[in-house]
Amino acid sequence: MKTKALKRFRAKLADNEPLYGLWVTLESASITEMAVALGIDWIVVDAEHGHLDWKEINEHIRAGLRSDTVVLVRLAERSTSLTKRALDIGADGVVIPWVETAGELEEAIRDCRYPTEGRRGIGGERATAWGQCLAEHTSVANEHVLVVPLIESVAAIPNIPAMCSVDGADVFFFGPADFSSTAGYRGQWEGPGVAEQILELKDSICEAGKHCGLVTTSIGNLVERREQGFRMLGVGADNGLLLRSIHQALQAVDRDRMPAPSLDPADGRDVRLPLARPPEHMTPDRDEIITRLGDGESVELEPGVVMEALVGGFNTARGLTTAIVTMQPESRLNYHTHPCGESVTVLDGQAEVSVAGRTYRLGPLDNITIPRWLPHQTHNPDPSSPVRLHVALAMSVPERESVSRAFDRAEMPPDSSGAAAGGERVTRFSLAERQRGVGSGVEYIDYFNASLVAGIEMSGGFARFETGGRLPNHVHDFDESICIVRGSANCLVEGRQALLGDCATAMVPRGRVHYFINDSADEMEMIWVYAGPTPERIVIAPGFSRDLSSPAS
Repeated sequence: MKTKALKRFRAKLADNEPLYGLWVTLESASITEMAVALGIDWIVVDAEHGHLDWKEINEHIRAGLRSDTVVLVRLAERSTSLTKRALDIGADGVVIPWVETAGELEEAIRDCRYPTEGRRGIGGERATAWGQCLAEHTSVANEHVLVVPLIESVAAIPNIPAMCSVDGADVFFFGPADFSSTAGYRGQWEGPGVAEQILELKDSICEAGKHCGLVTTSIGNLVERREQGFRMLGVGADNGLLLRSIHQALQAVDRDRMPAPSLDPADGRDVRLPLARPPEHMTPDRDEIITRLGDGESVELEPGVVMEALVGGFNTARGLTTAIVTMQPESRLNYHTHPCGESVTVLDGQAEVSVAGRTYRLGPLDNITIPRWLPHQTHNPDPSSPVRLHVALAMSVPERESVSRAFDRAEMPPDSSGAAAGGERVTRFSLAERQRGVGSGVEYIDYFNASLVAGIEMSGGFARFETGGRLPNHVHDFDESICIVRGSANCLVEGRQALLGDCATAMVPRGRVHYFINDSADEMEMIWVYAGPTPERIVIAPGFSRDLSSPAS
């Protein structure tokens, strides 16, 4: 225990001066050594979360010796044995997690004090100079040891006045994330109303003659919290400060992103940090266009086979056509090829799709993607019911060439999925991997993209939105088609709004900032297609606006 450092710490508090500190989670004691060299007021070594073992905790404490930096250990729980261990190896105090009552705080303080005031045992470790200074240390330890309770639960709110009356606690530290979680906002740093609650509690604690602290989230937040009256101010956690610095460097070269929970960079390809506005090279030259079923361009491809294009060159789309194809009972679209890739998703009924003879029977929301020039045909085998398909082609004006060659029919297994030897890819809806993370309350399936289908020029898939589910504001470097196949969705494009349902399709051009939200009481499902081979999106911060032209069609 560094009595001089603790006296300095409390003297600053008494003068209402801010004390700046660092939250340490990483194992290298060089982190603490650097912070001490910069004259930081306090260190908290986090032994509750993460992977630090006692050898590493000991090294951090050693790095803070012979300095005016107070070194505390955040315990994994309120525990007599853990408290003894932390103090015996030389910590200047402890941070106690999840303190909710005055009784719990009193118990934590007793753990930190030698008898007769407490129950801390006397050990021959660093705290007593390995038993050489028993009398000197034990005569001052009870007076100077620092006990910092963590307020991390709304259950503590009614008990704060009683906790402030406990002798031996000078500073109360807030954990906003856990506090938010107990208020029903798990995963948020400060959920709705939580920031206001913490400020009210801080005022109450300060009025009782105590002080408050927390870890700040940015330079601006550090200054704001100091002005609000917090006095034990964490400039950040070591891992957070390192990440902040890396983010800033990547932002400077337009490479910033958020990691995926799996830590696999491939999983995080769509999780970019928001930009204030779209990149200049994405300035749009067209408005979005909404096309409702029945208002598109219809053509009969074969007897009983009608295609209604909802996105394409006819409504200014570039490099993309999407359509609804209706096939009457037992109708057939004979073998043909396209000079681009094609995607076929069954919406209603059963369809047989044959690719060079390989025949797949597909049901609702099953998808088959066929690379360019690969001969294929589609058949409705049902003698009484039509089948409805969503199709996409990677060209603005569809082209097809009939194929007269006959192919030997080969029935493919009903559970066949993934890439086939011929190059096509089948996604069975019941077997497909569901993913989350692109927005709140949204799960999606990737049907096709450059990593799934060799040489494909577009990308797309299926998404299901729970009630309230939404995507963030985002923009693409290519045109997009979004078809609402079940339920309804609000499409918002730079302040313009349209309600879509019943296969109504939005053509959102390159560079237009947009998002979708399900405001209904039922789930909503969509099929989305990008006129680009990789499903990339750039998230734009809320509040973006530009000079608008005409309203949506």
